[in-house]
Amino acid sequence: MAKYASVNPYTNEVFATYENPTKDHVEDSLALAHALYKKWRHEDPSVRAETLKKIAAKFQEKRAEMAKIMTLEMGKKLSESLEEVDICIGIMNYYADHGPELLQPVDLPNPYGHAYYLKQATGVIMACEPWNFPLYQVIRVFAPNFVVGNPMLLKHAHNVPSSANMAAKLVRAGGAPEGSLINLFLTYDQLDEVIADPRVQGVALTGSERGGQSVAENAGKNLKKSTMELGGNDAFIVLSDADPAVLKKALSDARSYNNGQVCTSSKRMIVVKDRYEEVLEDMKEVYEGLKWGDPLLDETTLPPMNSESSKEKLQKQVDQAIAGGAKVYYQYPEIDSKGAFFRPIILTNVTKDNPVFDQEMFGPVCVVYKVEDEDEAIELANDSSYGLGSSVISSDIQHAEEVAAQIETGMTVINGRWITDGSLPFGGVKKSGYGRELSPLGLEAFVNEHLVINFTDQNSK
Repeated sequence: MAKYASVNPYTNEVFATYENPTKDHVEDSLALAHALYKKWRHEDPSVRAETLKKIAAKFQEKRAEMAKIMTLEMGKKLSESLEEVDICIGIMNYYADHGPELLQPVDLPNPYGHAYYLKQATGVIMACEPWNFPLYQVIRVFAPNFVVGNPMLLKHAHNVPSSANMAAKLVRAGGAPEGSLINLFLTYDQLDEVIADPRVQGVALTGSERGGQSVAENAGKNLKKSTMELGGNDAFIVLSDADPAVLKKALSDARSYNNGQVCTSSKRMIVVKDRYEEVLEDMKEVYEGLKWGDPLLDETTLPPMNSESSKEKLQKQVDQAIAGGAKVYYQYPEIDSKGAFFRPIILTNVTKDNPVFDQEMFGPVCVVYKVEDEDEAIELANDSSYGLGSSVISSDIQHAEEVAAQIETGMTVINGRWITDGSLPFGGVKKSGYGRELSPLGLEAFVNEHLVINFTDQNSK
């Protein structure tokens, strides 16, 4: 089997394979992207913004086709794949509408003369992206850098190569010049060589902590700026005054959206003691109501995991948790399928000495903690090497904001679970990574803030 393969996790059947690029192919791609960067330096961002609008329209046109490929490759529900395409269209339209304005020079009041800084492209970006959102992960790096004028090379996950191929083709079909987004099925050695190439000026990675360490080390060694999004162990804090209906709605898919395979999924339910049993029952109701089956069918609400290997890794973590003293509050019944299905499970009594206490469990595993009060909830939320996202559920919004400000994390949602939009920054702290994607912050991730100061007025005085 080729290193990059499309395997339907519902049937575990291979339906496409792809070979690694030749050395000449990689060189040609680097040369093409670098030449486009130099051309774009003489072009106003508004021109690319217009093109980005057309690319978004092409994605709208091919929405159903793109969604089906994502579902076939990594198993998410078709409805969620369609939603993912819509999110990507929204991101592209956001940068098409606001990118040129956000890239305007910024005046700097100072005592020496007229000063300002330009926001200029830096060069080719190497993006390394994961499988859990095959299109969204690509577009949230591509869209802002396209407007900025940074061409992008893509190394996608090994199990979603068909999605990567289609994304690149749709960008080209939407009117983007050749070299804007080049998909390469790179080996890890080839990736290291591309990052080291002087034509590459930035590296964006979303993935595992281990993958981030490797890529960040190589980027740093070659003095390349990088952004890292490396997963999370997000806290979902339930305070005593949480509205039951709001809580129930937030829990309805906080741990089941994308089958729990989300970096910002609510992985640790931290609940004050007087609401603890309620949360357990609400989560049990959510899991009991799931219906396993073919993710292409509308009635399916429990799809397979993205792969057998991910299923096996998650099961090993659950086994370790139970061996370490965790209790099983509920587990979904046995599933009679050859697909990569994992039975959703609720765990309690996970103590600090449990092997999984500070691990990210990527799938439908819900860990519920009981705490005495709000202070203990905040302390437990921060007792993690990760810091990506979090939630606070409370009827007192002002107080919820005060609690949110005390959580060591990159993002907090009040009275809901994780959301995303082109206008909102995405990123974390600690081992969850550094840098931001999306919003104006994401637009400036790989921008040269070029200072220009004019002494003419000062010298003429």
